[in-house]
Amino acid sequence: MTDEAATGANAAGRLVLGATPMGDIGDASQRLRDALGSADIVAAEDTRRTRALAKALGVEITGRVVRFDDHVETAKIPALLGDIEDGLTVLLVTDAGMPSVSDPGYRLVAACVERDLPVTCLPGPSAVTTALALSGLPVERFCFDGFAPRKSGQRREWLRTLITEPRTCVYFEAPHRLADSLADAVEVLGPDRRVAVCRELTKTYEEVVRGTLAEVAAWAVDGARGEITVVVAGAQPKSADPADLVEEVEALTAEGLRLKDACARVATANGASRNELYDAVLAARRDHAE
Repeated sequence: MTDEAATGANAAGRLVLGATPMGDIGDASQRLRDALGSADIVAAEDTRRTRALAKALGVEITGRVVRFDDHVETAKIPALLGDIEDGLTVLLVTDAGMPSVSDPGYRLVAACVERDLPVTCLPGPSAVTTALALSGLPVERFCFDGFAPRKSGQRREWLRTLITEPRTCVYFEAPHRLADSLADAVEVLGPDRRVAVCRELTKTYEEVVRGTLAEVAAWAVDGARGEITVVVAGAQPKSADPADLVEEVEALTAEGLRLKDACARVATANGASRNELYDAVLAARRDHAE
């Protein structure tokens, strides 16, 4: 563990993470404006968009602007670390929102921490917290899972981890995959789980669609455009009697699922013991045979 405040007192250089507007230019903080105009180096996910942002804010970037996106992030880190060690201020900005939150930045922050170089943050817009606030779902506890997996099989495996997750979950989704993603969620999490799909947050066509997974999945079939953030309610605690779940297991086995796999799926979804459910199924089969 390091004392960053003490470290910063001995070094002029530092890394500054700057949150940028997601859409509404009015969300830019005064601190971001000042940093854009004074930083020695502006590391930008898209240099053209950053220059356009500065122009819209009436700010002249006097420092050097360098590209810092997913494709060059690793290669650019050594040079930026050297600049900070030489006493320069590096401002890191992404296209929208907070750097390092499903955007470039994490590796640079980690590298600075490793070298005991000062890191500070200019707080501001974040799609994660904005969507949570607008969702209408319980948000005392939540988890953030970045972008949902692209392929259906991997996405379903990920969704299964949410079957018993009590916290509200936030994730990003591409608009052209939203309908398929929600359809998978209906099958894995059930049609009645509450969800909010937040589209184009802070922009002209901002839209929040709330309802059950089945309802929102039906809405998504017609297509959705723009930046998408999905908020899924956490699982409700369950305490099921294994005997009451036998029919559900048998329905899955009738579809071709192995008994052990069917027991595992049903037990996980209902907070029951896999072994006890397996025994209950075998006991029911014996009773039926007799």
